[in-house]
Amino acid sequence: MATGNPGKAAEIADLLTPYNVVVRRLGEFTDAIPEETGATFAANAVIKAKAAAAVSGLPALADDSGLAVAALDGAPGIHSARWAEEAGGFPEAMARLNARLQGNADDQAAFHCALALAWPDGTIRTVQGTVEGRLVFPPRGALGFGYDPIFVPVGERRTFGEMDPVEKADRSHRADAFRKLVAACFRT
Repeated sequence: MATGNPGKAAEIADLLTPYNVVVRRLGEFTDAIPEETGATFAANAVIKAKAAAAVSGLPALADDSGLAVAALDGAPGIHSARWAEEAGGFPEAMARLNARLQGNADDQAAFHCALALAWPDGTIRTVQGTVEGRLVFPPRGALGFGYDPIFVPVGERRTFGEMDPVEKADRSHRADAFRKLVAACFRT
């Protein structure tokens, strides 16, 4: 698993449980996390998966995901984690989003996820998933991670931060991408 994000690693490890896959994090092989220089979620996932497969000699799965806010022309987008780092954490990044959206009635947003599975021989498979929704402030719920406490998926009243992790895993952008990956790469 090519990630330094423990929440993301745990969520993907849970999704992989039925397939008898042993998940090892990139940190077991190296401290070097590749720089995400891609212009898309898919490009960044490929960068991370290729690097992890090369250093580990094992198939490597990478995720690049983030929140795209319609009123901010898709920001923070591929910079979602960087926004949080620059702000001092996700609570501060959510406050930053709230401040930037003041006076704007458009609360539409989407979570996007790109998964890249890279084999040591250079073969790569990518899939993408999305969940549409809206933003709410103040943040609600202590479950999940990242921007989950401000995101309400379409057809729901609760934020991802208020949902049981199993329920969220069934409806999330990551779950959407993962279903596509399983259909392409795994036997059930």
